[in-house]
Amino acid sequence: MEDNYANPAPLGLMGFGMTTVLLNLHNAGLYEMSAIILAMGVCYGGIAQVIAGIMEYKKGNTFGTTAFTSYGLFWLSLVFLIYFNGKAGVPTNTLGFAAWYLFFWGLFTFFMWIATWKHHRGLQTIFLSLTVLFWMLALRDAFGWNGAWAVLTGYEGIFCGLSAIYVAMAQILNEAYGKIVFPLGEKQAA
Repeated sequence: MEDNYANPAPLGLMGFGMTTVLLNLHNAGLYEMSAIILAMGVCYGGIAQVIAGIMEYKKGNTFGTTAFTSYGLFWLSLVFLIYFNGKAGVPTNTLGFAAWYLFFWGLFTFFMWIATWKHHRGLQTIFLSLTVLFWMLALRDAFGWNGAWAVLTGYEGIFCGLSAIYVAMAQILNEAYGKIVFPLGEKQAA
């Protein structure tokens, strides 16, 4: 049976990329936490990625299903942790425990990065930089590194988010024009 479904990856990558850039503009100290970041975390980073994950499931793509659904739910959980921190009977987050939350997301991402070795360089870049980002955030929270380390972490996150935006736009434009407009790097040999 022919697969005539649209490619859901650009939707998921844009949801991830734009939300990641906005959050890391905050992490880099350029903007305060705001409703803009939280709304993007729920709507585009969260819901849109879950939808992309469901679409990847219909295409039989285990990697895409796992990645988009997991990171969509990450965004939803992160917004919950930020918004309800110490409110409505929810206990206050501790930085030490938040570090474990971020560490395990980094560990998950590390193994997903290994799976990208069978994909193009653009995807490898996103997952490697996201692994680094999660672990930098975990170190920030574990040791209270809120100065230069936190700013550097924010800029690393901006790079990660922009990488996802690039890959999403490359997929859209390459498909629209039927040729390589923005290269993604060659696939690894099987």
